[in-house]
Amino acid sequence: MGTVDIIPDIHGQIAKLRGALDALGWRRNAAGWIHPDPERTIVFLGDFIDRGPENRAVIHLVRDLIDSGKARAIMGNHELNALHFHTAHPETGQPLRAHSEKNLRQHASFLAEFPVGAGETHEALAWMHSLPLFLEAEGFRAVHACWVAPSIDRVRALTKDGVLSEEQLIRAADPADELFHLAEEITKGPEHQLPDGFAFRDKDGTHRDHVRLQWWNAGARTWRDISISVPVPDDLPDAPLPGTLMAQTYPVHERLVFFGHYWLSGDPVLQAPNALCLDYSAGKDGPLVTYELHPGETLLSPDRVWLHAIPY
Repeated sequence: MGTVDIIPDIHGQIAKLRGALDALGWRRNAAGWIHPDPERTIVFLGDFIDRGPENRAVIHLVRDLIDSGKARAIMGNHELNALHFHTAHPETGQPLRAHSEKNLRQHASFLAEFPVGAGETHEALAWMHSLPLFLEAEGFRAVHACWVAPSIDRVRALTKDGVLSEEQLIRAADPADELFHLAEEITKGPEHQLPDGFAFRDKDGTHRDHVRLQWWNAGARTWRDISISVPVPDDLPDAPLPGTLMAQTYPVHERLVFFGHYWLSGDPVLQAPNALCLDYSAGKDGPLVTYELHPGETLLSPDRVWLHAIPY
């Protein structure tokens, strides 16, 4: 394995992607994409679409890199949502993801370039459908939102190389189906119900009795340690986590794992010695942040994290 550039959520921001590729030394010539290091490759962490205005250009560039043999990619929750939005249930004829006001708003920038039912839309969706839910390579792993071994192993057993079949894609939209919960956890991250009597209000004031979990935090011992996006941590119990939940965190002895999804802000930090989130809100006002993974690397280094300037 040569050096690998890990690139997270782009969300239709083609200028940020082009700027990052240029800074990392990637160039396009008549034969395809090249780099001064001929062994260097790229891994994309999903969420190519929505939010930003240039979905088509991002998809085209990413596919061009893959077709040049220089990149691999996995599916993000926005690709999964898009597939469900544009796929009708074979029995009811209704879209697997409702065309509600909220979902239309979230998907608006993609729909502006890829209308429902258009031939180009079908072709782009077919490519999204070909993307696996995770990637495991020599020395590292890549997933959009969450790597919990039992869930990954189950998807590995049910699918061909982590890619959902047409029938499995339909099942993954049904909350009563096992595949729904597996795909939700892998592409959107795990949640867990709080102990009886505990709840909190999120940043929008919504009352919640489930919390999102820092699955990468193997050192978490209490609910306050492991929870994400809780405005007032004192709303949570300062009580020991159940052993079953602690057992689902990512062990520090496992190989490196890279993920996106979480819309972080501020200066990039390592989530653990072997776990790194690279999503720093490039889909909105943040920079595209990438990691330069060197062969044989077994611990993450802050010196390999690249924060790319926002183009104006």
